[in-house]
Amino acid sequence: MNISLTPDRSETFPLPRTEPIAIHQILNLFEKGSPELLALMAEDLDFRIDHYRDETDVSWQVATGLPEMMAVLQRLSQEVFTKGTRIVELESAALSDGWFLTRFHQVFFYEVRQCECESVTFILSHEADGKLDFFRETVTNVVDTGAR
Repeated sequence: MNISLTPDRSETFPLPRTEPIAIHQILNLFEKGSPELLALMAEDLDFRIDHYRDETDVSWQVATGLPEMMAVLQRLSQEVFTKGTRIVELESAALSDGWFLTRFHQVFFYEVRQCECESVTFILSHEADGKLDFFRETVTNVVDTGAR
């Protein structure tokens, strides 16, 4: 029996979307530090970031609605991404009916560790009428790159 650990993606996972979907626009604006990203979020946004096997307190990385989202973004900029972030790779697959699964690879100076880090996250999102209304990010790792 031959088992491949890297199957042909076209048979097991939808191909990446290339048109400007809300999650891509928002992450690109996040990289630029632009508050314009809020215009792409629904008033009733349901937002949460989780970390896999990480002891960092992320209980505050939750928002229901835009006012709470603005507070989360403010805190992220002051406590996590003090020097911004750089997108290394951004790829999404359309699941159906406005749902997307996104692989987001970024490099950033992580204030908590006081060094440059990289991270790969997976985001499940939903958009309706061009606005993001659901966002669940799972940070799978935060790796020190060694640059201080």
